Amino acid sequence: MRPLRLYDKSVRMQKVDRMTEPALVYEGVVAHARLKPVLHKFRYNVFSFFMDLDRFEETAADLRWFSLDRFNLFSFRQRDHGAAKGERLADHVRSLLDEAGTPCRGRIFMLAYPRMLGFVFNPLTIYYCHNEQGDLRAVLYEVRNTFGGRHCYLIPFEGGDTIRQTADKLFHVSPFMDMDLIYDFELTRPGKNLQVVVNTSDDEGPVLTASFAGKAHALSDAKLVSLFFGYPLMTMKVIAGIHWEAFRLLAKGLRLKKGAPDPLHEVTVVRAPAAVARAA
Repeated sequence: MRPLRLYDKSVRMQKVDRMTEPALVYEGVVAHARLKPVLHKFRYNVFSFFMDLDRFEETAADLRWFSLDRFNLFSFRQRDHGAAKGERLADHVRSLLDEAGTPCRGRIFMLAYPRMLGFVFNPLTIYYCHNEQGDLRAVLYEVRNTFGGRHCYLIPFEGGDTIRQTADKLFHVSPFMDMDLIYDFELTRPGKNLQVVVNTSDDEGPVLTASFAGKAHALSDAKLVSLFFGYPLMTMKVIAGIHWEAFRLLAKGLRLKKGAPDPLHEVTVVRAPAAVARAA
C-alpha cells in the first residue's frame, strides 16, 4: 500500500501571508492507518485552532469564551509549548529559531488544539514561520508523547504551495513503533482548506500514515459555543482515543517496543539536502 499523499491538488490554496485574521479554526477529520505488522485504521472528527502568535492577546480580548493563560471554555497556555512563566510564546519560538540559525522576524502561525475546560493534549503542534517579507522560511514540528516528553524538529523551507519535508525520528512517541524510522511531512499552505500528512517509514517502506484535513472558519463567540457542543470534551477524547487505540493494537497482537532517552536538545535542526522542502 502506498503512503497517503495530498488530495484535491486542483484547489488553489490561499497563502498564510495573505491572511489578516488573528485566529481561525479548522474543522475536519484526523485519520491514522497503520500498514504493518497489522492493519489498523481509525478516523475522528476534530478541530484545530490556527493562531498568530503575536496576536494572542488580541484574540483573547475579542472573545468571551477564549482566554490566554487562564481558565475558560477554551483557553491557551503559553507554557504548554515551552514558554517559561511570563514569557510570550512568540518570543520563545523566535529564540529557538535564532539559536538554530534560522531567524524568522515575520509572522508565526501555530496549528494546535486549544484547551477545553482546562484540558488539552497535542500530539503534534505545527508552527509556520515567516520572514519580514511574508515568505514562509521554516516549519517547526512540536511532538509530544503520553509520557510527558516534548521535542521539536525545525526544517527550513525553500518555497512552493505544498510543503514536503523529511526528518529522521529521534524522539520516542508510540510504544508500538521502533525508533529507526523516517518522517515524511506533506502540508498544504494554510488557506480556506488545510491538509497535513505525516508518512512514517522504515527501510522496507511505509509503516504508518497520519493525516488531518480541515476547512477554515472565522473564530467568534458563536463559533466557540458551536464547537463546545458540537465536539463535547474533544481534547479529553484525544487522550482517551490514544489509549483506546493502544488497547486495540494490543488485542491484535502488537507488543510494546523499547523506548529511547529524550534528545538532549529541545530542537533538532534538519539541514540535510533531502530534508529541505522542495517546491511543489
